[in-house]
Amino acid sequence: MGILLFIFYIGTGTFLYLQQRDFLYHPTQNISSNYNNIILKNENEKINIIVLNEGHENAILYFGGNAESMTGSSNYIAGQFPGFTIYLMDYRGYGASTGEATEKGLYSDALKLYDTVKDKHDRISIGGRSLGTAIATYVAAQREVSKLALITPFDSIVNVAQGRYPIYPVALLLHDKYDSAARAKDISAKTFIVIAQNDKVISKERTQGLIDAFNSKLLQITTITDRGHNDISSDDRYYKIMQDFIGEE
Repeated sequence: MGILLFIFYIGTGTFLYLQQRDFLYHPTQNISSNYNNIILKNENEKINIIVLNEGHENAILYFGGNAESMTGSSNYIAGQFPGFTIYLMDYRGYGASTGEATEKGLYSDALKLYDTVKDKHDRISIGGRSLGTAIATYVAAQREVSKLALITPFDSIVNVAQGRYPIYPVALLLHDKYDSAARAKDISAKTFIVIAQNDKVISKERTQGLIDAFNSKLLQITTITDRGHNDISSDDRYYKIMQDFIGEE
């Protein structure tokens, strides 16, 4: 029995190790959009950026969740923030972007996007949801940002995965760690964290781990009741509080 359990442990661990990026990334289909696009050439890849509400002084860069279609979100996001130019990035391998998603690659693409559009705008705010919160914190730690909004965030993928697979040395096995908590000390932007009360994907402990890493003077925290990880944006309160935060001086 002991040998069988050992074989099962090693076999399952090997499977998780080999398939880890399939669990983390869920590429979306390439769907045509009525909005203009720009193509960023970065590290031999072509990164598709959907541009909403062009021509405004202030901008928002938004980084979505691991299975969020930027084309699918375009119309609603454009309508909720009519006074901002908004840039939505298709991750590598998502939508119309080439390549395969990796932590290093997505960070590089996000900085490329910021650097490409920064001179067109007076202020740039950044929003991220779920996986996108790690990309948003990375940019905010590296560049000047007006506001930072994090929806259903986590402290690190290592901690999230360790909670799900406690019998494995996750820190040694993961390629992509997305350690937002380690970068919090380098963020000087006013930051808004939005929590879903019934979130079953990101535990309260993982969000609290990120909150504890921030300078509390920069933080504003809101919990949207009766909503989970995937349906938080279907609540009218969600966009109202986001508009209030991003729109204030």
